[in-house]
Amino acid sequence: MNIAKIAENSGVDWIFIDLEINGKEKRQGYLDTVISRHNIFDIKRIKEVLTKSELLVRVNPIYEGSKEEINKVINDGADIVMLPYFMDKNEVETFVDYVNERAKVCLLLETPEAVENIDSILAVRGINYIHIGLNDLHLGYKMKFMFELLADGTVEMLCKRIKEKEIPYGFGGIAQLGQGILPAENILAEHYRLGSSMVILSRSFCNVNKMEYFHEIKTLFETGIKDIRDYEIKLTKESIDFFQSNRNIVINKVTEIVKGL
Repeated sequence: MNIAKIAENSGVDWIFIDLEINGKEKRQGYLDTVISRHNIFDIKRIKEVLTKSELLVRVNPIYEGSKEEINKVINDGADIVMLPYFMDKNEVETFVDYVNERAKVCLLLETPEAVENIDSILAVRGINYIHIGLNDLHLGYKMKFMFELLADGTVEMLCKRIKEKEIPYGFGGIAQLGQGILPAENILAEHYRLGSSMVILSRSFCNVNKMEYFHEIKTLFETGIKDIRDYEIKLTKESIDFFQSNRNIVINKVTEIVKGL
C-alpha cells in the first residue's frame, strides 16, 4: 500500500495489480520475468489509499471461473480490468460482456494469434484501451529479445491498426532514463513517434526487492517519473528527422543485442 501511494504521489496514472497466474508459470517460469503473487484481496486494500490514480487489475485469461473473478475485482474497486493472453474475438467479446460497462476494458495483446486476428478483434465494441505485451508476444514468435518486435515493424503495424479505431494504446515497459539494455530514451521516442499513450514501469525501473528503505523507493519514484515527464516535454519539440534517426538507432541497437544473445 505504501508503494502504491508513493507511485501515485509521484505522478503514476495507473496502479497495477496482477492476478494472472493460469498458464503463466509454464510460459515464463524459466525466464527472469515477474510472475506476480498479488492476491485478489489486495484490490480493496490498494483502492482505499488511492485518491488520483486509477486501479488496473489484470485477471486471468478466459476460463470457467472468469465471470466470478471479474465480478469480484470490479466489486472490490477495479477501475480498469485487463484481459491477457487472448487469441480471438470470441474471448474478447466474452470479456467485454462479463465487464458489462462496470469498469474500463483494457486488452493485453500478447499472442501471435491475436496479431493474426487483429482486425476482427478491433471490430468488437467496448474496448477502452489496448496494450501490446512484448514479453509473451516475442516468446510466441520464438524471438530472443522482446524489442525485436519494435525493430521489425510489428509494433508499428499494430499501432496503426489500433489508431484507426481511435482506441488509446501503448506497448512494453521501460526502465529509468539512462538505463536498460535498450535505453529508455530510445524506447520513449518510439512511443511518441507511434502515438502511444501508455507504458508500464518495468521491474528494472524500481525493483523494490532490492531496496531496504521506503525513502529510497520514494526518492527513486519522484526523480524517475519527473525525468520521464521532462523527457516527454522535450520529445514534443523534436523534429521528424530526430524520430527517424532514433528509429534507425533502435533497429541497430536491437540487431546488436540479438547477435549477442
